[in-house]
Amino acid sequence: VQLQASGGGLVQAGGSLRLACKASGRTLSRATVTWFRQAPGKEREFVAASWRGGSNTYYADAVKGRFTISRNNAENTMYLQMDSLKPEDTAIYYCAASHSLILSSIGTPAQYNYWGQGTLVTVSS
Repeated sequence: VQLQASGGGLVQAGGSLRLACKASGRTLSRATVTWFRQAPGKEREFVAASWRGGSNTYYADAVKGRFTISRNNAENTMYLQMDSLKPEDTAIYYCAASHSLILSSIGTPAQYNYWGQGTLVTVSS
């Protein structure tokens, strides 16, 4: 599976961006698809996940109420709508997917089989 992330850019605080992650090579309709982010000098952290085809969604506390993960299984694409952006949201955002994840590992990067290349989001104050 190849994942191609896009949609990053520069935005002012309070603004919005929509990231997309297009998959090819295998359907992700039953996979768990997740967004992580990594800020300079920090570890990669969990942002949001759509569990096994979209049955449930999960969010990090830092983005809850501001970010929304969604997916279009017919187009093998997942999205991250980011609203009310803050400077601390500045990071490289990565999409990831797994067909064999257990729920307790949803926030663990090492448990994901497939990764996109990352897209940079910069939020200015």
